[in-house]
Amino acid sequence: MSPDQEPSSQDAGHLNSLLAAAGLKPISEATAWKFSAYLALIQRWNTRMNLTAIRDAEGILKRHFVESIACAQFLPREIGSLLDFGSGAGFPGIPIALFRPEIVVTLAESQAKKAAFLQEAVRTLGLNSRVFSRRAEDMDQLFDCITLRAVDRMDRAVIAASNMVRIGGWLAVLTTIQELPKVQSVAGGDLQWLDPRPLHGSEQRVLGIASKGVSAR
Repeated sequence: MSPDQEPSSQDAGHLNSLLAAAGLKPISEATAWKFSAYLALIQRWNTRMNLTAIRDAEGILKRHFVESIACAQFLPREIGSLLDFGSGAGFPGIPIALFRPEIVVTLAESQAKKAAFLQEAVRTLGLNSRVFSRRAEDMDQLFDCITLRAVDRMDRAVIAASNMVRIGGWLAVLTTIQELPKVQSVAGGDLQWLDPRPLHGSEQRVLGIASKGVSAR
């Protein structure tokens, strides 16, 4: 897809084939079309700013979309509110909002240009989400779930995020198998971690999920 190309049914169909290859559930045609629109938006904005280092459509679909959709599928069903901590280009928050529309997603991003992109994505895709354009740590709110993926100063972010998860809620960190023990160590003793979920496309990438203050289920 060229940067100025519109969403296409071909891209939407290809995403479902990639999900099948990853052993994940397919998404509906309407949702797949929205992912295609999201892809087109990312590529347009990437011509004006460094939104994501991966710029080709195939790379965005395989690395960002499939991994984020996997996170959405693995999250517990009872989640009603979710904070995507340091959302950047919207991963995994926007794919979660698209795949799990029952979850009210907040996208926290302190960089003004990226926050402006997130505002445009929410408007374009018609999401029931909001953008918090300051540091996530500045929020005075607890969430059912907080996600982190490729954030700056991950250690500090994990500590802050752990304190923003309500009792009975969940912390979800997309990281590498090598970094996960460090994440678990700094996150605090009131989190109980499930076995990490491998993420398709890399032998190193995993999803670490922990429950706060209750027995892991």
